[in-house]
Amino acid sequence: MSNKYKLDRETYRAIKKMDRVQLEKILTDVYTSGKEDAEYGYIDLSELKAAIGQIKGIGENRLNEIMDVIQSFVDNAEKKED
Repeated sequence: MSNKYKLDRETYRAIKKMDRVQLEKILTDVYTSGKEDAEYGYIDLSELKAAIGQIKGIGENRLNEIMDVIQSFVDNAEKKED
């Protein structure tokens, strides 16, 4: 969580004094910030594939099967967001 949105005593008091419009603005900012953080938190699948490929006993065929499963989970998560 960004320090920008740390809920210290001063921020708490400021929020208590806000009207509806001001509170909606700050909540929208917090939501947008969290959404952006989540978008940047995605795993680079090519790096993941390379790391899994380094595991002894994981051949190319098995690696491709694993990556297909991971890709299906990513695709399902993206569909749920839409």
